[in-house]
Amino acid sequence: LAVRVVLAAADLAELKVVLESTDCFALDTETTDLDPQQADLVGLSFSTRAGEGWYLPVGHSYLGVPDQLTLEVVIRELGGILANSAIAKVGQHCKYDDHILRRHGLPVRGWTFDTMLESYVLNATATRHDMDSLAAFYLQRGTIKFEDVAGKGRKQLTFDQIDLAQAAPYAAEDAEVTLALHRHLWPRLQADTALQKVYEEIEQPLIGVLARIECRGVLIDSQQLHAASTEFASRMEDLARQAHELAGGEFNLNSPVQLKEILFERLELPVLRKTPKGQPSTAEDVLQELADKHELPQLILDWRGLAKLRSTYTERLPASVNSQTGRVHTSYHQAVAATGRLSSADPNLQNIPVRSVEGRRIRQAFIAPPGRVLISLDYSQIELRLMAHMSGDPSLVEAFVQDLDIHRATAAEVFGVALETVEPEQRRAAKAINFGLIYGISAFGLARQLRIGRSEAQQYMDLFFERYPGVSAYMQRCQDEARDKGYVETLYGRRLYLPEINDRNAQRRQAAERIAINAPLQGTAADIIKLAMIEVDRQIATEPDIHMIMQVHDELVFELPETIATKTAQGFCHSMETVAALDVPLKVDWGLGRNWDAAHS
Repeated sequence: LAVRVVLAAADLAELKVVLESTDCFALDTETTDLDPQQADLVGLSFSTRAGEGWYLPVGHSYLGVPDQLTLEVVIRELGGILANSAIAKVGQHCKYDDHILRRHGLPVRGWTFDTMLESYVLNATATRHDMDSLAAFYLQRGTIKFEDVAGKGRKQLTFDQIDLAQAAPYAAEDAEVTLALHRHLWPRLQADTALQKVYEEIEQPLIGVLARIECRGVLIDSQQLHAASTEFASRMEDLARQAHELAGGEFNLNSPVQLKEILFERLELPVLRKTPKGQPSTAEDVLQELADKHELPQLILDWRGLAKLRSTYTERLPASVNSQTGRVHTSYHQAVAATGRLSSADPNLQNIPVRSVEGRRIRQAFIAPPGRVLISLDYSQIELRLMAHMSGDPSLVEAFVQDLDIHRATAAEVFGVALETVEPEQRRAAKAINFGLIYGISAFGLARQLRIGRSEAQQYMDLFFERYPGVSAYMQRCQDEARDKGYVETLYGRRLYLPEINDRNAQRRQAAERIAINAPLQGTAADIIKLAMIEVDRQIATEPDIHMIMQVHDELVFELPETIATKTAQGFCHSMETVAALDVPLKVDWGLGRNWDAAHS
């Protein structure tokens, strides 16, 4: 690789001419931290053609470092090119670079290609989507690893401490490999109109939307979280005390070895499953099943649940507050979940329980500043509505068109009773069937959930398919399509490959069959909420007072002035309900309040 290091004004002038004379270049940043809200910019790298890369250092600070151009000079000379949307920029996970450059006075327009997302749309499960993995998988190229130049462990250097002789080849290679990946991946996406549309109309426009959500962040009440943490700790002590009494002595509730000895040796509970090493399992689903036979497993589950909420949220969130903004800034990942769903990390805001008292306590700590409120807009039963649309089953479609309580309507169909005489227990069973079928539940799984016999559960399922034959046909069609093509698709053409659909191993094959049913539904729901985010973001582009601050599965959360909250929420509701044209209406529930829980309830 030919590497040019830009240290003098003449080098920068030459780089500027090269960038101005191309219609597309690869761009990458080197920084001091993985957190884009905290990291300092150390250097920029560029590539416009194969085998060549440029490195422009601006923040190396080791002893004996040569003079570098100032950031002010770089902004003056290259700011116009980076802000020129007519020149396409190629990045690898360019949302990160976008945060860094914007924070340092170099906002970028024209992020047209992101190789991480090109790979993700092409085949979400073929490989991981980081640059090193992509280079190995698609280009059969080894790359210089970060550890090669920075070292490992506690002695690892931050990038500003790395000698330019090592830093420049590493950084320039990042840009050059990114360009090579784009030239390999983009023609393959272009060869499939549906996949190209998924990239151009869903994933690529979403980059900026997510960057704005992350940049805004969310305000939390740390004192409230500290109070909840103390309360959870006290309840954990009570649960531990009760557990010790039931076990006949003290033990560590966090120790699988001690728990195994108490459950299976001292209390002689049945061993339901073994670990790969042949030991009795104490996994969550095993404890849930054992809870029917003894009180102790439920106490352990409750204790574990509180421990997880404390470590993940009530203890961690206050420590995650950015000292400069006073807010928590999560990172949304587009290229993790195979179905197209977004995931959230550092911190993860998507796993706070919705219905538990503890989960609500945590949501109450997500607050609006004075004079402002939060509004929450949540797609109602979107996957079931998609099941109705994609299966075309007349009874299911009609139930949604008539805006019936879908679980009550299913209960009336399955149990052969009038809508108004459906009993709570029948509705509960119908709800378990409705949601279970989306995830390919078996009669055994349904029986366990409803705590009934397997034959009774099978009878419920047979009745369901008798009443909704279109759903049965849809499920069969999904599995047949997966066996035939090797993948299933969302309504928008996003693909999920299922290499194990024809596996000889029954367990792996059945898992793939379940995914074949669920992935088109979950993936289409993901596509729809992404399209809704893009549309609403476009609407608020000229509204400096309205901010989208969170996306959690089927829900969007906004922060805005109280005076315009109701009218705005109604407008967003309409946008979200009309973003896709289906045979059944999409329905959005909304609420507003001073905190997230109040807005959600």
